Amino acid sequence: MSSTLIGNERASRIPAAATVDMKLEVVSIPVSDVDRAKRFYGGLGWRLDADFVVGDAFRVVQFTPPGSPCSIHFGKGVTSAVPGSAGGLYLAVSDIESARAELIGRDVGVGEVFHVAVPGQPPVSGPDPARRSYSSYAAFSDPDGNGWLLQEIKTRLPGRGLSSMDVPTLTDLLREAEEHHGKYEATAPKHHWSEWYAAYLVARERGRTPEEAAKEAAHHMQDLALA
Repeated sequence: MSSTLIGNERASRIPAAATVDMKLEVVSIPVSDVDRAKRFYGGLGWRLDADFVVGDAFRVVQFTPPGSPCSIHFGKGVTSAVPGSAGGLYLAVSDIESARAELIGRDVGVGEVFHVAVPGQPPVSGPDPARRSYSSYAAFSDPDGNGWLLQEIKTRLPGRGLSSMDVPTLTDLLREAEEHHGKYEATAPKHHWSEWYAAYLVARERGRTPEEAAKEAAHHMQDLALA
């Protein structure tokens, strides 16, 4: 009886995991040739964040895909995994055919688009007929054979995207949007701020700079005016 009470008391003191933000920050990719991998991931158009060398035993290179809150690491002394053994690395895209075409334009060998009609069943050629989110894929690999999957997501399940930000981060982003909207509002036709803010926030989440996001938001407003 006493051990049960102690266990329950202990459990009541420990905060639930859901109350503490645990954001996936980095995934390590095992590669055999660091410079070759650096050229490949740079060729994808991903942002190079760092290339740190410490003597002859350690080197870490960090890249971040466009619009991604999570980065990748590879290098020397970074992971003990066998080069090329990483797989099932998902890249969420809003338009899988456009994303595939962009990679092909960068000389990346991307497989044909396929979809999964029923979870657990073999894949079927072509995109999902109803273009359901989380159902259409295309695969490619880096020079070592680490496997990546493009996955089309048009509408996210709850709990993802901007809603996963903490309050200080979202507050800073809204203040940034407010500043850029003020510059736009002075010369723009009458409109509701919410449309411009929405377009701006989505563009920033996708990795655009503040200036690029402001331009995309302005273009969005023009499209609405013409619709």
